[in-house]
Amino acid sequence: MLYAGYEISRWAAQPALSTSGAMARTMRGLPRSIRSKPLVSHAWAAAEVLSSMHATHDRPSFGIDSVWVDAQPYDVTERETSFSPFASRIHFRKSVDLHQPKVLVVGPLSGHFATLIRPTIKSLLSDFDVHVITWTNARDVPLEKGSFGLEDYITHVMMELREMGPDTHVLAVCQPAAPVLAAVSLLAQQDDAAQPLSMTLIAGPIDTRINPNQVNEFAMKKPLSYFEKRLIHAVPGSYPGAGRPVYPGFIQLGAFMSMNVGRHISKHRELFNAMVGGDLRQAQVVRDFYDEYGAIMDVYAEFYLDTVDQVFQRHLLPKGEMLWRGELVDPSAIRRTALLTVEGEKDDICSPGQNRAAHDLCSNIPAHMRADHLQPGVGHYGAFSGSRWEAEIYPVVRNFINTHNTVEVS
Repeated sequence: MLYAGYEISRWAAQPALSTSGAMARTMRGLPRSIRSKPLVSHAWAAAEVLSSMHATHDRPSFGIDSVWVDAQPYDVTERETSFSPFASRIHFRKSVDLHQPKVLVVGPLSGHFATLIRPTIKSLLSDFDVHVITWTNARDVPLEKGSFGLEDYITHVMMELREMGPDTHVLAVCQPAAPVLAAVSLLAQQDDAAQPLSMTLIAGPIDTRINPNQVNEFAMKKPLSYFEKRLIHAVPGSYPGAGRPVYPGFIQLGAFMSMNVGRHISKHRELFNAMVGGDLRQAQVVRDFYDEYGAIMDVYAEFYLDTVDQVFQRHLLPKGEMLWRGELVDPSAIRRTALLTVEGEKDDICSPGQNRAAHDLCSNIPAHMRADHLQPGVGHYGAFSGSRWEAEIYPVVRNFINTHNTVEVS
């Protein structure tokens, strides 16, 4: 019923959003001499703010058409190289094969599309041959395609690493950190040739018992049945995945925004003031962020509940108790894959220390094949996007991958 109610409210709000959007577009076309008049600029700013306050449910375009490599521009095209009902792998191909190291980026399955990490991908494209796993919006997957849980996620990462072959590096941002670590552990346990050369984990919940935050405390206070009864809803009949149980993206978006209500109010005030003041560049920065932030996807109920249960409540991976198809997941089996962890000092979604815990679990990776980077002054999103990412964090990631671009046998 909640999902159906949301659809009705979204339908009811559409006329106001469409009108404000049309008004904003019309005012953008006015001569600057008219737009700068107080009455017009305030009306334009109000229309822009209102039209930005909505959610969309389709994956936005990555919008990466070109990239600079060594002061030379190259065209970039997207090519889908593998596909399943639940995910696809996109290869960002440059117009010339530059023989750069291969990097598999595992996008999050946490209510937002992989386009949320567009800045990460664009940075990597300057130096690497980039492939990205993007997950399908759960409401678009027919029920007969089956369920999708945490074990399936791990299996999918292993499959993609095998298909990409040797000499691949893997990078996970936020939610994928734990399942990617599990997948690499299992490949090591099987002495699989597809073990990646390096593994970069950015702002991920490896051990949420460390420095617990508001999200972690809430997860621990409630039984799993609470999340199943309150947060899992069936997809309405108007979508391909009708009847599929999901954790709706609009609930997660609301939860994240409620954690920082003041910050979001401040950002929309910033948008309004930038429009009134004629700072269109800054206004567009804010609009672009909320266009992406508001692009939401539903998450498979099985995967969501598995993650709450195993990662946030029972902490199976750091306790050495996680199972995959009956096999114990053992990160200490990793010896050939270099490990880099990256955290933001002010991260209130994945607190500092939770991601770094991967080093304690990967006890047999030699010291010269591991590194940890704590970035001062940035929160969760600043760990993989923004000016500090580009200027200070990405160079660490780039140098680490390049340093470990050959197989080392301990």
